Amino acid sequence: MQGTVDGFSYGLVTPVVAYLMACLGGALGLRCVTRAMVTSRCRRSGWLVLGSAALGSGIWTMHFVAMLGFTIEGTPIHYDPVMTFASLAVAIVMVGTGIFIVGYRGATGTALFTGGTVTGLGIASMHYLGMAGMSLDGRLEYDTATVAASVAIAMAAASAALWAAGQARGFLWSVGASLVMGLAVTGMHYTGMAALDVHVHGTADPLAGEPASDLLGPMLVGPLAFLVLAGIVVIFDPLMVMGAPAAPPTEHKPGIPAHSPVRPSRLRVRGPVEHRSRTPQRR
Repeated sequence: MQGTVDGFSYGLVTPVVAYLMACLGGALGLRCVTRAMVTSRCRRSGWLVLGSAALGSGIWTMHFVAMLGFTIEGTPIHYDPVMTFASLAVAIVMVGTGIFIVGYRGATGTALFTGGTVTGLGIASMHYLGMAGMSLDGRLEYDTATVAASVAIAMAAASAALWAAGQARGFLWSVGASLVMGLAVTGMHYTGMAALDVHVHGTADPLAGEPASDLLGPMLVGPLAFLVLAGIVVIFDPLMVMGAPAAPPTEHKPGIPAHSPVRPSRLRVRGPVEHRSRTPQRR
């Protein structure tokens, strides 16, 4: 039996909130990338790790906020907690890989293509792994062409967002990058949902997993709390708002005091010394 799929059971509330969550995660994650590219190399990895966790959490939160409004006529939907948590881990790891590539290689063509591709594949992997964690009285089928289009949207928009973040030209560029990243995540999500076709079995077998209201609500609290903490770190960093580059570290050489100018030493030119006799000479 063909099941009627409704992704907007709460109207525009869940799509709008989901998009805002994606933009929030994108703003924090990409801003950390910008900060990492203008800081010293020893501190770069810390900013990139924070950006990976923030962006991955934002993507995961966006997906399951949107799934709160997803219903299928004729069957309830349950979620497997293990698969749901695994989708969060996959999002953080794969998105983090793409972020590290751009963070250390710079916003060059090859790095952007590789980093954007990996980041887009991370978004798509999180989405379809989360969908695989659903348990319902039916069978899910996907249209191959629409799935490929959703992955292409994720990769293209992720590459554009990483390029904008790599420019490090101030706050407005970061806002634009976060909006593009939010578009990548939500565009990929709803394009992927458009590829879904559900065949309901119509049996009364009990479903494994937890209902969406019992599982997704409490699980969203953790990533949301992390996004708030990451936002506090970003806000209170003095160089984050304007995107000003950090001062280059002072090179310290052995034997030279730090922060002291090195003055050129005076060279003594030694020439032949003329000795004059103190005895008066007769002319």
